[in-house]
Amino acid sequence: MNLGIFLMPLSPPGRTMGQVMDEVTRKALLLDSVGFDEFWLGEHFSATSEAIPSPLMFMASLLPQTRNLTFGTGVISLPNRHPAVVGAEVAQFDQMAKGRFRFGIGTGSLPSDWELFQLEDEASRRRMMLESISMMQAIWKQGPPYEFDGEFWKFGITRNIHPELQMGIMPKPTTPEGPPVHVSVSTPNSSTAVLAGERGWGPLTSSLLTPAGVATHWIGYSKGLASSGREVSGENWRVVRVVLVAPSDAEAERRLAHAQSSVRFYFDYIRQVLARAGKLIALKTRPDMADADVTVETAMMPRVIFGSPATVRDKLIVLRDEVGPFGNLLVSGMDWSGQNEDWERESLTLLGREVWPAVRRHFAQRDGAAAAVAAQ
Repeated sequence: MNLGIFLMPLSPPGRTMGQVMDEVTRKALLLDSVGFDEFWLGEHFSATSEAIPSPLMFMASLLPQTRNLTFGTGVISLPNRHPAVVGAEVAQFDQMAKGRFRFGIGTGSLPSDWELFQLEDEASRRRMMLESISMMQAIWKQGPPYEFDGEFWKFGITRNIHPELQMGIMPKPTTPEGPPVHVSVSTPNSSTAVLAGERGWGPLTSSLLTPAGVATHWIGYSKGLASSGREVSGENWRVVRVVLVAPSDAEAERRLAHAQSSVRFYFDYIRQVLARAGKLIALKTRPDMADADVTVETAMMPRVIFGSPATVRDKLIVLRDEVGPFGNLLVSGMDWSGQNEDWERESLTLLGREVWPAVRRHFAQRDGAAAAVAAQ
C-alpha cells in the first residue's frame, strides 16, 4: 500500500508561477524524507490558480533531488496536444526516471482549457484520449514506418526513414509497453472505471467524490478486471482524499475551521469552478439539493478526513473497508500561504511517519490472519 500526494497545484491570487514551483519543490523534498512513495502533479494551460502547464518538465527537475518518490502525471490531458509530441516527451521522461514514473492520462477538467483548444464536446474529448493513447502505445512497440489514420489525428513517417542515420525513428520508453498507465475517474458509476479494468490501467479516483461515490469505482473497476480475465485486485487503484492530521482532534477541527485554511480555499475554489461549469451536482449531498444550499461546509465535511493521528488512522481503515480495497492513498496537496505551510508540513509528516505505517500494519495483519485461516 503506497502513500502519495496529488497536486493540482492550487494557489490563491497573487502567487507567481515561480513562487508556486518553489513551494512545490520544497514540498517534494519534504515528502521524500517523511515516508511518502508517490508524487502526482497536474497539467493546466489557462489558469494561474493551477499554474503548471508541463508536469513532465517540472518533475524532471525533481528527479535528481529525490530518492524515494515515484512521479506521476495527474494528469496529462491527451486531447490538448498531438500524440506524437506527448509520446516522445513521455518516452524521454520514462528513460530519465529509470522506473520512477507513472503515466496519468485524462480528457481534461478545466473549462478554459477546453475553450482554448476548442474541445468543449465531452464525447469527442473521450474519443480523442483513447485514440491518442492507442497511437502512442503503437509507436512505442514498433519501429518505422509509422502511419496513423485516426478520427482526430493523421500522421506518420514513411518517406524520410534512414536507418544508417537513425533518422525517422520515434523515441522509445524503457519498455515496449511504456510506463504504467493511469486514468482519472471523477464521477460516480463512471464507465471509465470499467475501462481501466478492461485495459489494465490504474484508476485515479477524484477527491471530490463522497465515499459512496468512491465505492462505485471499485464496483466498475473490478467488473472491468474480471471481464478481461485479469486478477480482481485493488493494488493498482489510487484514491485521492483530502486529509488533515494535527496533534489532536480539537486542533485539527480548529485548523479546518480557520478562515485562512487552505482546505477551505480548496473547496471554495472547486465550488465556484463547478458552479460556472454547470456541474455543481458533483458537490451535492443529494440530487435534489438546491445550488444555493451548496456551501463550503456542505462540500467539505463529507470529503475531508481530519483529526489526530489515531483518529485519522481509524478513519482511513473505515474508509477502505467502506469503499473497496484500494492499494494506494493520494492526499490532495494544499497551498502553503500563511499558517498553512506549518500546518501541512506537520500533517504530511504525521501522515507519512505515523498514520500510514499504522494503516499498512493493520491491513497486513488482517490479510495475514485471513490467509492463515484459509490455509487451514
